[in-house]
Amino acid sequence: MADASAAPEPAGVRPEPSAEGGLAAPVTEGSSLNVPNALTALRIVLVPVFAWMLLAHPAEAGWRVGTAAVFLAAILTDSLDGYLARKHDLVTRFGKLADPIADKALTGMAFIGLSIVDELPWWVTVVFLAREWGITVMRFVMLRYGVMAAGRGGKVKTVLQAVAVMMYLLPLPGWLHAVAVVVMGLALLLTVVTGLDYVREAVTLRRGVRARR
Repeated sequence: MADASAAPEPAGVRPEPSAEGGLAAPVTEGSSLNVPNALTALRIVLVPVFAWMLLAHPAEAGWRVGTAAVFLAAILTDSLDGYLARKHDLVTRFGKLADPIADKALTGMAFIGLSIVDELPWWVTVVFLAREWGITVMRFVMLRYGVMAAGRGGKVKTVLQAVAVMMYLLPLPGWLHAVAVVVMGLALLLTVVTGLDYVREAVTLRRGVRARR
């Protein structure tokens, strides 16, 4: 029979597991209606806008500059929403779920779009997408063993991908396009290397947890 003296938990408050396996002090989560989440939602909305601009006007220099500007604005919202969420303690469940989805949707659409307009080989896009979504799924699966934090290599990879996409989107002269190809190649290499490193980390984490059981 339930203890009548036990007060119900207030709305928005949830107990968190402690390191010892019990329940630690309740953690209060604020409303999802905040600026960081609004920026994340804006980034999601910009994905179809970006896709239309790229696919409907692939050969027009003015449109390509505008497409690159939309992509840059969306990328900047990614940095800004994370900064604001951490600074003002506005991390929410919605943000944790929607932020990586928005990121993957934006970069994924960029690679797919560039392949559709025949400016990036499809096999390159497939490697990028397989790595990004595969590692994202793997990190969710590995939550039963522990949290796999993003490493410095992964962050550098993300920046390099964004720079490479920006250079491909802009109507650059021939010699600068050659530089863009090199940057894209480096982004591809770092994408594969960091992906393999995540797999190695996952195997190590899983073995370590199982050895302690």
